[in-house]
Amino acid sequence: MTDANDDSGTILVTGGAGYIGAHISHALASSGRRVAVLDDLSTGTADRLPDGVPFVEGDVGDARVVSAVLGDLGVTSVIHIAAKKQVGESVARPLWYYRQNVTAMATLLECCVDAGVDRFLFSSSAATYGMATDGLISEDTPAQPINPYGESKLIGEWLLADVARSAGLSYAALRYFNVAGAATPELGDPGVFNLIPMVFDALTRGEAPRIFGADWPTPDGTCIRDYVHIADLADAHICALDALAAGSGGSGGGAEVNGLVLNVGTGEGSSVQEVIDAIGRVLGRPVGAQVVARRPGDPAALVAKVDRIADVLGWTASRNLDDMVASAWEGWVALHPEAASLAT
Repeated sequence: MTDANDDSGTILVTGGAGYIGAHISHALASSGRRVAVLDDLSTGTADRLPDGVPFVEGDVGDARVVSAVLGDLGVTSVIHIAAKKQVGESVARPLWYYRQNVTAMATLLECCVDAGVDRFLFSSSAATYGMATDGLISEDTPAQPINPYGESKLIGEWLLADVARSAGLSYAALRYFNVAGAATPELGDPGVFNLIPMVFDALTRGEAPRIFGADWPTPDGTCIRDYVHIADLADAHICALDALAAGSGGSGGGAEVNGLVLNVGTGEGSSVQEVIDAIGRVLGRPVGAQVVARRPGDPAALVAKVDRIADVLGWTASRNLDDMVASAWEGWVALHPEAASLAT
């Protein structure tokens, strides 16, 4: 097998033109890896990619396209990020989500096995845990997803494990918690699906951001989540890929990573009100929010236990909530210049 940064092999990033994928593509390219991107541009844009990185517009569920990319570019490792990821949309369109997130992944894996790809790193999600409420959530917490999106990610983990066992593929799955921030302003989150950009969007439109319930069993009554900076998340992917290539733990010198599921978070929770307060610090003024009714299906708290990834890869998050909010704001203003006046 080739080393992850060996010039003899290419790392293919599926969904590499999206918010998360572009960050990972840039981090890999900056570290000297040979990178290529496959993306259908349904949510990404090709201008987010690093200069000189080969790009193919196409669907991971299209075996003809995938096989050509893997063969023509000499791909030895795949980081699979391409997926649909909106919970509400998954409830409304479950068949489509299974087709996009499971059937397409099966096609991708089949092509990888046929092409002799050595390593596969899967973008999974904390949504696999569902309503877990027992303090910090470890990888051993029962996975009980409560929506088709989370179910599709868990099935993806099962599918990958089964294929890897039969084909001798080295793999790991990273369960992301709440990803936020931007490594550079031009890579800011273009979507309005997560808390921080949702607050920015409301303020830009002259509206009060909404808090869905202030009577939760938490210190300030608002929901708590584990937010991880996207630059830290990208670093975690490099550590995991290097460990797979080395056939052992990463810089921490820990245990074998192959076959593991790893939480990617900070191990610390921030409440909705604390995030809004952090946004106020970045803007230089208080941010008033409107409390509305709880959303069905929201757990009170979801915070990652991150011992395993630290032990195995030697990786820990290095950026805090204020870092995430400040960088997210710079990215928001880059995409929405009219919002700049909101900061004092």
